[in-house]
Amino acid sequence: MSKVIVDLESSEPIFHNSQIPEKKSIFGKILKILAALVVLTILAGAVGGFFYWRHLKTTPQYSLALIVDAARRDDQKAIDELVDTDEIVEDFVPQIVDKAVELYGRGLAPDVIQRVARLATPILPVVKQRAKAELPDLIREKTAAYEKIPFWAMAIGAGNFLDIDQENDKASLKSKIPDRPFEIKMKRNGDKWQVVAIKDEKLARRVAEKIGQEMIAMAKNRGKDKVTELGRRIGIKNLGELIEKAQDIFK
Repeated sequence: MSKVIVDLESSEPIFHNSQIPEKKSIFGKILKILAALVVLTILAGAVGGFFYWRHLKTTPQYSLALIVDAARRDDQKAIDELVDTDEIVEDFVPQIVDKAVELYGRGLAPDVIQRVARLATPILPVVKQRAKAELPDLIREKTAAYEKIPFWAMAIGAGNFLDIDQENDKASLKSKIPDRPFEIKMKRNGDKWQVVAIKDEKLARRVAEKIGQEMIAMAKNRGKDKVTELGRRIGIKNLGELIEKAQDIFK
């Protein structure tokens, strides 16, 4: 048989189930839960950020940020992919014509202005050519004001300095900053956007003045043949006849 020995002299009780390990176990579980929550929050933020950036890349302001960045790096190829030169010129010509009417048509009756406008149709290719030649400098001039803004800030925070009005596959962007006039129209082209129109009254006036001054200088040259020859140099056929018809309108 086994013996049971009891030490009656010992004054210290013996606890076989200590409470300290249990407290440590609960604290460890809390730490694990908190760590898991932090990891889940980081993962959720990363996933949300990924999808937000992915969506942002399909917006007009992202393509505009690409244009600003390309202009900063003088990357003409990238600019050409994001700018529809032909559509911009087509939209810009009426601005030039309006400025020409404003400069040279003051005091004229509306029907006279219409007749002159019809007569000036052969001159429009030259106007387009001049506008197209001015376009690269215009784009750099318009984007220069935003070149100091980091690319990501331009893409994410464009709404802070631009009014963005998007409707389906078309969008208009206008500067909120008075001393930085900027107004363009864009259209969706695949997963990016292209600039299709730029409004610039100063450039329209400058081109209209330049062409108008050339026309006036030519008109002062006597002789239809001489004027026609000068017209050929700038790409306008039968300029002598056009000027004669214009003079008849004002008689």
